[in-house]
Amino acid sequence: MFESLSDRLTGVFKKIRGHARLDESNIQEGLREVRLALLEADVNFKVVKGFVDRVKERAMGQDVLTSLTPGQQVVKIVHEELVELLGGESYDLELRGKGPTVIMMVGLQGSGKTTSSAKLALHLRKQNISSMLVPADVYRPAAIDQLHTLAKQLDIPAFPSTTDMNPVDIAARAVAQAEEEGIGAVLLDTAGRLHIDDELMAELAAIKDKVNPREILFVADAMTGQDAVTVAERFNDLLEISGVVLTKMDGDARGGAALSIKSVTGKPVKFVGVGEQLSAIEVFHPDRIAGRILGMGDVMTLVEKAQTEFDEEEAEKMAKKMQKATFDFEDFRVQMRRLKKLGSLGGLMKLIPGMGDVKKQLDDMGGVPEKELGKTEAIICSMTMQERHQPDIINPSRKERIAKGSGTTIKDVNLLIKNFEGMRKMMKQMMGGKGAKGRMPPGMAGAGGLGGMPGMPGMGGLPGMGGMDPGAGPSKSQFTKKKKSKRKKRKKR
Repeated sequence: MFESLSDRLTGVFKKIRGHARLDESNIQEGLREVRLALLEADVNFKVVKGFVDRVKERAMGQDVLTSLTPGQQVVKIVHEELVELLGGESYDLELRGKGPTVIMMVGLQGSGKTTSSAKLALHLRKQNISSMLVPADVYRPAAIDQLHTLAKQLDIPAFPSTTDMNPVDIAARAVAQAEEEGIGAVLLDTAGRLHIDDELMAELAAIKDKVNPREILFVADAMTGQDAVTVAERFNDLLEISGVVLTKMDGDARGGAALSIKSVTGKPVKFVGVGEQLSAIEVFHPDRIAGRILGMGDVMTLVEKAQTEFDEEEAEKMAKKMQKATFDFEDFRVQMRRLKKLGSLGGLMKLIPGMGDVKKQLDDMGGVPEKELGKTEAIICSMTMQERHQPDIINPSRKERIAKGSGTTIKDVNLLIKNFEGMRKMMKQMMGGKGAKGRMPPGMAGAGGLGGMPGMPGMGGLPGMGGMDPGAGPSKSQFTKKKKSKRKKRKKR
């Protein structure tokens, strides 16, 4: 999401920063490219016009033109305007008031309402708020079964509705039951419908009048672009929605819906779905999204993801192991699996400021080496627990067994062990061992195991990331140079 837009805008701002002084001519040229980039991202043309006009007005001010760093000032203005365009601030669910909070999920068929309902139930549980899932889509029997299955996975109660019941009655009875049982929130999964279907839209209005929901969330597929904005506008006119949930934000959508929806409907994007897992839902933070679009990374999201997966006490223990070089294959396997839970390496790299260029180089080489990490994990899993804790005992016969068990070669096993030993030495130096030039604070190792990233075995040869393949020996070019120098010496003799 936003990848092509981010690439275009990054290119524009590199040109702007390249000018020692800015004037009306080069600002106009830069903003013309910004306008084209936004239109290509499927942003509403009225929204684009307003955005570019505001940026132009601020960029042409004396404070910018006479600044020592005018290019950076323009980027700052664009960032601030992008944040405002995306909603200005983040919004969570409105949960105050008496009785259970009723949250009504509405939208088109296939937009992801059922899964989003379950994701929000899990989000609420993390805040210690109990919830009930209510299947109110009687027109698609599979929808009822799907929601009951998801409720079972989460161990959350689901209202026992059937296809012969009236959706308005289902909603009313579910809310009454939740009130009796002291449940904090009721999530109504309504049937998907076209905004031009007057009969079904009237049904939604009837449900709203009956249960008076505190939140009406329009669920939109981010892949539909401007269509999602048009449909959201119609739902808002009829129901007065309180916010939007954008699904499939981890896909390759151009981002037009996210950038347009607040300006067109006046209602903020509250949540975004970023994967298929039930935990893959995030509060929408406009400032963070703007940072990602402009290639500034998103460290806060990375830290929050790490905090959900890594315990501080355990991180300190890991830091001590690294400091003493007692970090073993089992520790590495555990950290690697936790790192996977944070998302793909490509996705994580986008969140780290300055890693955008490295990711592009990796994409040119065929992508981030997820398969290599999979091979590394397979080799470690083929080891016995004793071998993982004591790599020194792995002799040739053990290597042969490990290679067969993991579907790899002895060469792969040797390379992993060699890289791992190099990583341990590097860790000891970085964590404050003898001869360390720059010491890493012990707590850094707990940042989701990211302290181990510089020497990860199985990730050798990544561009721009020195130390990725410690101890892997000289490159081919270096080897060739050494050979040539030896030949010259022989000739002289």
